[in-house]
Amino acid sequence: MYGKLMSACVAGIDGVLVEVETDIANGLPFFQVVGLPDSAIRESTERVRAAIRNSGFTYPMERITVNLAPADVRKEGSAFDLAIAAGILEASGQIRLEDAAHTLWIGELALDGTLRPVSGVLSMVHQAARQGLKRVVLPLENAREANLVGQLEVVTVKELRELADPLVLTRSWRDMEEADEPSAAGGSADCGSAMHAGEDYADVCGQHQAKRALVIAASGKHNLLFIGPPGTGKTMLMRRLPTILPEMDDEEALEVTKIYSVAGKLTDRGQLLRLRPFRSPHHTVSPSGLAGGGSIPKPGEISLAHHGVLFLDELPEFSRLSLEAMRQPLEDRKVTIGRARATYTYPAHFLLTASMNPCPCGFFGVESATEVCTCSPLKIAQYRSRISGPLLDRIDLHVEVPRTRYEDLAFSDTDRHLSSQEMKAQVMEARRIQERRYKGSPYRYNGELSGRALRQYCRPTGEAEALLASAFQVMGLSVRAHDRVLKLARTIADLEASDEILLKHLAEALQYRKLDKKG
Repeated sequence: MYGKLMSACVAGIDGVLVEVETDIANGLPFFQVVGLPDSAIRESTERVRAAIRNSGFTYPMERITVNLAPADVRKEGSAFDLAIAAGILEASGQIRLEDAAHTLWIGELALDGTLRPVSGVLSMVHQAARQGLKRVVLPLENAREANLVGQLEVVTVKELRELADPLVLTRSWRDMEEADEPSAAGGSADCGSAMHAGEDYADVCGQHQAKRALVIAASGKHNLLFIGPPGTGKTMLMRRLPTILPEMDDEEALEVTKIYSVAGKLTDRGQLLRLRPFRSPHHTVSPSGLAGGGSIPKPGEISLAHHGVLFLDELPEFSRLSLEAMRQPLEDRKVTIGRARATYTYPAHFLLTASMNPCPCGFFGVESATEVCTCSPLKIAQYRSRISGPLLDRIDLHVEVPRTRYEDLAFSDTDRHLSSQEMKAQVMEARRIQERRYKGSPYRYNGELSGRALRQYCRPTGEAEALLASAFQVMGLSVRAHDRVLKLARTIADLEASDEILLKHLAEALQYRKLDKKG
């Protein structure tokens, strides 16, 4: 007796369809799953056996072999339980399944036969729709997530015993829930965002240069570092950065939602994420926690910040290994994790922001009678050397955040500071200019340019080029730093709606390199 159903697993953030073949033959009672299953799948033999018995079906006392094809791809997770159990019941003649070749089966089984939700359903269903499947059967808790794809008929099953009714697969969950679907524009997840209602840059007194740097970083997707003594508002400024970023488009929202689905961090499975992620891991995070990995690989913080912001507060306190793990993703915009049996790739196109003190005590350069720096030049050098030159070279804006003057704090009711809405308007206009410029090309932001595109779109005027040539020698810029200055100048020009990179644009871009490791 033979049966075949379709199920799926996740590799990276993409779904992989798997054929679940079931063969029941004469012989001593035996149950084996083959096809490179992990321990969770091998343990499914006990869950499936108990679920079949406790659901009122008869467990075949014969030799049962389940093959997960393709056999050379490693499978992980508990999403195959429902497909394995349904395959056994169909092969033994206890149930009849219509249109099995075009149906995806996903779900984890409890010992009493009830179905439990699994992670990564959005990726699995999205891949099933691409490959022409028409229907998906899964737990009720995963129905809204599967419905986001919108191309497959969604059928929910609460208990395994429901499969005894041949009509259960004809009841579309979408039809039954259509009237109750939420109308909210965006879903929610544990995105790590520290934003609260009412947070606005209008509440930040002074710090005009820091605000300017935030607008530039958000406009062209340029990495940003704040350096300054304690209490200057570095963290507060960074945590308000999501308030000036635009919402994600459909393609970005789907990709980010898939990442959070795979990571098991979706709290509202019925909507795509629209707000850009803001991740702020603690400085004790491990390299695998930052870049991803583990015995069962999962996305790390830099992938959870995809299309959003990764904020590293107190940058020198992070371990050297963790910081160096970001160098390759900052260039390639993806993370590749190699394992003995498989290689996983996670997207990692994020805006890196960070903050640090100028020295271990934090008061180097502070003009105060009570707060005096006690650090020796050697200690300051050792402290700054925790951040490697190659990593600093990948940060476009190095901005000093000084202490706020009292005059900026004691303002009258008629005084007004630049608000998030005004800053966001500048960002949106600059991004529209970039969208028109790079239409039809693989680029979207100035910060992404490289090679021929960099020379085409970031050509300075004669005066500006002369300044850049002089700065290249005097400041000892690397080729990478040279290119990043040009891209930064292109964004500054876009903020002024200038087609050309003028002398003033390049001069401003160069001043943001003054806190490089050499300086």
